[in-house]
Amino acid sequence: QVQLMESGGGLVQPGGSLRLSCAASGTIFSINYMGWFRQAPGKERELVASSLSYGGTNYADSVKGRFTISRDSAKNTVYLQMNSLKPEDTAVYYCNLQQNVEHYWGQGTQVTVSS
Repeated sequence: QVQLMESGGGLVQPGGSLRLSCAASGTIFSINYMGWFRQAPGKERELVASSLSYGGTNYADSVKGRFTISRDSAKNTVYLQMNSLKPEDTAVYYCNLQQNVEHYWGQGTQVTVSS
């Protein structure tokens, strides 16, 4: 089993920044990717950014140029630096990890962008 612990959410004004962290623990032997999803009220969960095992990254079009995903493989931790935040970025952000064919989810952390 793998456990994911997220941190770093909160309330920020438009144009501000936040950094999310997600640390994986448990039985870890071959992580395919780690990434972040988000879900706003009344909307489906969507991919925000992912970090692949070979070093590649993917971003949703809505966050390109504003968000940066990074990963510390030695610590099994993935980060999401979010800059120039907009009210439409308000959502619960979930960490996701894939190991072999198994997917694991964090409990979610709330990000609210409001003046």
